[in-house]
Amino acid sequence: MNGVWALVHAERRALVEDLAGLPPDRWGTPSLCDGWTVHDVAAHLVDSARTTRVGFVLGMLRARLDFDRLNGAGVARERGNGPADTLERLREVAPRTTAPPAPLDTRLVEEVVHGEDIRRPLGIVRAYPPEAVERALRLQARTPAAYGGGRERAAGLRLAAAGGGPGLGDGPVVSGTALDLLLALSGRGAALEGLGGPGADALRARL
Repeated sequence: MNGVWALVHAERRALVEDLAGLPPDRWGTPSLCDGWTVHDVAAHLVDSARTTRVGFVLGMLRARLDFDRLNGAGVARERGNGPADTLERLREVAPRTTAPPAPLDTRLVEEVVHGEDIRRPLGIVRAYPPEAVERALRLQARTPAAYGGGRERAAGLRLAAAGGGPGLGDGPVVSGTALDLLLALSGRGAALEGLGGPGADALRARL
């Protein structure tokens, strides 16, 4: 558990560093997360880091069990008074160890996938720790889409990560970096051009 939190905290700090010199107008850049700007995703990460088990349950009840409504309320609450305020909030929550009632590796999914939601449109490249990406990929491959995962997208396919990364599932092979496979399972079409193999078209069709 401590190892996972160390990875999560490192990703939060890295994102703060990447955003520290970003001009305010670039915070309005559309992210890879449909309908959200870079600023929205950053605010969501603040909200996610503040989430507790009890707070999540109460929030879901207020949102009438609608994840999108819950997330939208969190973004509106944590956007702050402009980019500088939101960035400071990101910095403040970086060391937190609270989480919703879900597997701890969901914290890695949040930080890596949303980190790319922000970085790719801005042209920022990060070399993520392989353990963080691989743990997130394994979790997404077994988590139903209804809970934010990609199990249905991965069904009947063999995910073969380049560079000695994990191989998951059985069926036609989809090859690529572990990061691109993770993003594809998480519904990010921007990662598809980095994938190959006989199963790649099937995965593209599922997105």
